[in-house]
Amino acid sequence: MHTLDTILDKLDDTREQLLLAIAELPDEALIEEAAIGRFSIADVLAIQAVWEAELVTGFNQIDQGKQPERLLKALADPKTYNKQRYLENRERSLDSIFNDYQQVRVQLEQWLDSFSEKALNDRKRYKYFRGKSLVQIIGTVTWEREAKYVAPFTAFAQSWSDSHNVADSRNVADSRNVADSRNVADSHDAVTMRENSSFVPLTDLTTEDNSDDEPSD
Repeated sequence: MHTLDTILDKLDDTREQLLLAIAELPDEALIEEAAIGRFSIADVLAIQAVWEAELVTGFNQIDQGKQPERLLKALADPKTYNKQRYLENRERSLDSIFNDYQQVRVQLEQWLDSFSEKALNDRKRYKYFRGKSLVQIIGTVTWEREAKYVAPFTAFAQSWSDSHNVADSRNVADSRNVADSRNVADSHDAVTMRENSSFVPLTDLTTEDNSDDEPSD
């Protein structure tokens, strides 16, 4: 299998796993704060999209014979990069985040055709990557980052589903209890009590002494 095919397979595999993990979550779950560490799921996706946009920019610079300075800086200090990108993107809408998340991946895959097998695999070709091949850099920014979020995304989705199923069950039970209470109240209205032979309205009771019918101590 050619290197390009291998890269595309890995990109597709981890992206599919990640999206499947959150496929059933509503919007409110996607923006839940501290769902994944300090971030929401939307935050993670927004940051990932920016990483891949940085890689696309890097591809363009490499193609022009330039060093991808911003990409190199991000790779050197990913925690700081993540924090900065979070602050820049935290107010964005879900629609814009998902749009960028998908579109930048399309651009990235289109750029891959620009690199030969040798360019992708030669660890000495790009000195500024310090012994790493372009394939390794691509993996670091894309499928390796996404792969580490599959388990946390899955765990959060399961936790969300479990907690809301319990809440839904309680709501159903509460609704039934309210309905039962109303039915009991309805069964004691004057008309129903008169129509039902098992009920005797107070106004129909005789006034004779029934003390002998009282339960004994």
